Amino acid sequence: MNSSSDGVAAISPSQRYIYIYSDQIKEKNIYGLSPPDTIVATDDKKVNGGVERGLFFRESMLKSGNVMPMPDMRDNLPKRSFLPRCISSELPFSTSKLAELKQIFRAIENSAVGKIMAQTLGECEGAGVQDETKRCVASIEDMIDFATSVLGHDVMVRSTESARGSKQEVLIGVVKRIEGSEVSKPVACHEILFPYIVYYCHTFPNVRVYEADILDPKSKAKINHGVAICHMDTSTWSPAHGSFQLLGSGPGQIEVCHWIYDNNLIWTIAKS
Repeated sequence: MNSSSDGVAAISPSQRYIYIYSDQIKEKNIYGLSPPDTIVATDDKKVNGGVERGLFFRESMLKSGNVMPMPDMRDNLPKRSFLPRCISSELPFSTSKLAELKQIFRAIENSAVGKIMAQTLGECEGAGVQDETKRCVASIEDMIDFATSVLGHDVMVRSTESARGSKQEVLIGVVKRIEGSEVSKPVACHEILFPYIVYYCHTFPNVRVYEADILDPKSKAKINHGVAICHMDTSTWSPAHGSFQLLGSGPGQIEVCHWIYDNNLIWTIAKS
């Protein structure tokens, strides 16, 4: 894990997923990050308790012509690949089989790899929060099966195009709301740490999904194409959640949006 200049662990976009939802999953933080009231940004662009500017924003900010800060969209996790389902399905994936997993991946006792596996398995096996449907998937086939079990077989997958524009002011270009996303429970899949690629996929009600062109504010040239999700009901979120520190509000008072970061995915019905 990287470190910032002030000694605090750096946060990759994949790790930010746990931060974004940490109050909803009872702060079982698989990366050992600080809870939302103490976590800090990794550069000098901090406000309100150290929450990185642009990490959260209001739905109204996704408007053509608006200039807004873009958080660090880069994925700093090790490069890994999905295993074919015929292989991943044969590997143990439960805390009860942790000792066997450690042998397979040669993780010595008290090693970082062993701890990461234990934390990830615990998170995957934990109960979902209210109205959440979740599954950890270890193959692309498993991900498709989960998405279609929630949305039906006519689905489309989206992701932010790249990390371009990270940690800069960006200009919002054409914005498109994905029709039906607020009623069909889109499936968001976030890469998490494990010896091979595992995605934490889950779905919540009361969300809206948007696509937006991301432009350079000076040249007006398109530099990225972003996907964002807005949580319209934050009534069950912790008052200490970083979004409320950043945006100056509280649970149930506002909607909260965030970008889908590099190497993370969101599945929706394909009618749009």
